[in-house]
Amino acid sequence: MTVLVTGGAGYIGSHTVLALLDAGEPVVVVDNLSTGSPDALPRHVPLLVQDIGDEAMMAGIIRSYGVDVIIHLAGSVVVQDSVRDPLAYYRNNTVAAHGLLSAAVRCKVKHFVFSSTAAVYGNPAQLPVPETAATDPQSPYGASKLIVERMLQDVAAAHSMRYVILRYFNVAGADPDGRAGLSAANATHLIKIAVELATGQRSQMDIFGTDYPTPDGTCIRDFVHVSDLAQVHRIAVSHLARGGRSAILNCGYGRGYSVLEVLACVRKLSRKDFTIRHAERRPGDIVAMVADVRRIRSELGWVPQHDDLNAMIADALAWENKLVALRNLRKDSAASA
Repeated sequence: MTVLVTGGAGYIGSHTVLALLDAGEPVVVVDNLSTGSPDALPRHVPLLVQDIGDEAMMAGIIRSYGVDVIIHLAGSVVVQDSVRDPLAYYRNNTVAAHGLLSAAVRCKVKHFVFSSTAAVYGNPAQLPVPETAATDPQSPYGASKLIVERMLQDVAAAHSMRYVILRYFNVAGADPDGRAGLSAANATHLIKIAVELATGQRSQMDIFGTDYPTPDGTCIRDFVHVSDLAQVHRIAVSHLARGGRSAILNCGYGRGYSVLEVLACVRKLSRKDFTIRHAERRPGDIVAMVADVRRIRSELGWVPQHDDLNAMIADALAWENKLVALRNLRKDSAASA
């Protein structure tokens, strides 16, 4: 069974590829490298630098590699960018998915795993939020993903395709063995920014909104370790291969941490202090988001291995220190050349 991973050279994608390889699954990656890097992948993994929205091209790739299942991770993911440039998000996330799904239907691919987001819920009426909650995205990012969810469900009904839709909560951390991590420049992830501060790569950071109706006034998020999330994709592939039914599943741990709690943990583990500025709320931000995780644990039998904020931050710090050391080594080599 060959697995096609779109966006496989990115943060979550590279960890998912590692999880699949560790399980002995053949993998092929398609990525336009807008945010991903070939260095994120083992050298033996086929990497095709292509636009996933090109139906004819994708159909050729699916046939050439004998693809049985698609894990679709490619897309744009920054909420605030989507507010500023919504059409780019509908193009990159929704229109591109149309091309990919069209190729999958043409080639009779029967299994599809889609990377969605908790942003489809908007500001939920209850916490933890179940998959049955109303969807009311507050940003074009969330809306672009929700449209793809509906498109996938309609395609599956018409063409006997089975799917797993994974609604990610906040992804953090890095591979505990140091094989992969978040390397993209100008990343917007809270923990990534905080560990860059702790390692001296930033001079300060902004906290957007300190007057939310939460215990300390800052937003609350459910953080999930990227390696646990990668395993969810692997398990979802096995679930579909065994004839498992289609499902929409939350990917989180079922507990939330505020922005200030996360920053306090980074300070403690790094033993570094750093400057924080208070800034205005940003359009599209959600007050609090915590997953109801009963369905994913019962449907997939998923048992997280890294359900600990300290572990997530420690792995992120270790990866960031590795990146700093590599950059310093390159500088020294260039200076001595």
